[in-house]
Amino acid sequence: MKIAVASSDFQSVSGHAGRAKKWLIYSVDENAQISAAQRIELPSDQVIHYVEESGGPHPLDGIDVVITLSAGDGFVKHMEKRGAQVAMTAEKDAAKAVHDFLTQTLSDPKPRPIGSLICKTIDLFSKHK
Repeated sequence: MKIAVASSDFQSVSGHAGRAKKWLIYSVDENAQISAAQRIELPSDQVIHYVEESGGPHPLDGIDVVITLSAGDGFVKHMEKRGAQVAMTAEKDAAKAVHDFLTQTLSDPKPRPIGSLICKTIDLFSKHK
């Protein structure tokens, strides 16, 4: 299993996953051992919010789960089409968030009424509907 964590600093979980450039990629083996994170920094044209649906291979292809503080419906739908589940959380520590996801103890995301409204508005103009 591969888990991608949106991270603005390669340590903590960040939000706005659709616009995230920096990602931590964790591999989990059949014994539930978690690998050290691989760092990926997407070029601007590979940021999910801007990438074309049929734009060919993507660095996040093959990811099973995405962990983030926040994401809009467009991002969630886009990742589902790519075969990945999106998990939102209030947990800021990336490694702990991966562990908590695997043990089914991942904290719920914080409510974001204004942020959610902004994401919904942006999603209206997104390519990923």
